[in-house]
Amino acid sequence: MKKINGHDPVVVVIQLTGGLDFMNTIIPHTSDYYRDARPTVGISSNDVLPLNDSLGWHPATSALKELYDNGNVAVVQGIGYENSSRSHFRAMDIWHTCEPTKIATEGWLARVTRDLDPSGLNPLTAVSFGRGLPRALAAPGVTATSVGDLDNFGLMTKVSVEQERAQDLDIFKRMYTPGVGTGIVHDYLAQTGRDVLRGADMLKDVPSQYTSTIEYSDNSIAKALRDVARVHTARLGTRVFYTQHGGYDYHALQPETHPRLLTELTEAISDFMADLREHDAAEEVTVLVFTEFGRRVKDNGSGTDHGSGGGAYIIGEHVSGGLYAEYPSIKPNDLLYGEDLQHQIDFRGIYGTVLEQWMAMDPTHIVGGQFEQIRPYSLSV
Repeated sequence: MKKINGHDPVVVVIQLTGGLDFMNTIIPHTSDYYRDARPTVGISSNDVLPLNDSLGWHPATSALKELYDNGNVAVVQGIGYENSSRSHFRAMDIWHTCEPTKIATEGWLARVTRDLDPSGLNPLTAVSFGRGLPRALAAPGVTATSVGDLDNFGLMTKVSVEQERAQDLDIFKRMYTPGVGTGIVHDYLAQTGRDVLRGADMLKDVPSQYTSTIEYSDNSIAKALRDVARVHTARLGTRVFYTQHGGYDYHALQPETHPRLLTELTEAISDFMADLREHDAAEEVTVLVFTEFGRRVKDNGSGTDHGSGGGAYIIGEHVSGGLYAEYPSIKPNDLLYGEDLQHQIDFRGIYGTVLEQWMAMDPTHIVGGQFEQIRPYSLSV
């Protein structure tokens, strides 16, 4: 496998839970259809940050726009899949398993982890920051370390680590038993987490080894990305990082909530990339930002409801910045169900893009087939 500056390529996944409003992040502000559809949550042309002649960034995304202007952000427009689900649970499950038509038993990043470390030698090959193991990293026989608080994780006693592991697995059990059945969940719980104590021991010295001039904000996604930076720069062999940022299900109060979340997210990403550069550790990292669906075209008077045709973002030093795929039409006659953006590119093709062009892996068995890819990398491994 080709290395980058002597290091293996790494992917950092950021999950935006609830359904980010793509239309109010990359905004078709010159469109009469947009202005008519969104009298409450719409953003004025006077306020957007210019992107091109027809699109603009939300004014709260200035930190990400700067990375975009520097050529480090690929915006994937209209990402989704056929017959998009409007259910949070089902839609997220589809993105986690790459199975839109059936309930699957393995997460796509768990398959990645198994391919990267078939013998399970390193419990830190995949690390998730946050409580509860995401479905994307779950599969029988695959170890992924879930860290709630890096500063305390390595200092925990054997009993307390086991208690935290039990709590995380209980969260997993309660979430997924209704979907996949008790047998599969029991099999998974019986095999997973066997190396959690070894992982904790490997992580215990990470906080004390890390110094940085970057001052992250005091919010969940900033803290998680700071933890990613600390573990990545410790060079412990982690190839897959997973983080989550919640609160995007804004049926109400969207004009207040959306800017706050975008500010938290984009500033955290900007600080994270600056931190990696300061440590000469950015070259081998790509960041994938996704959400389970977009929002409906028309606002509901206070927010927006579940829709489709969302957006994703690929960020990194070797990303060729720009717009990829096509912005979905917002003309009423072109809308899915008469309400939603039509998807333009299958999300499994974007996973495949990252896996094949960045991680140098065959994505076919991981994403369940061959799907159209984009070409966002100036350097492929």
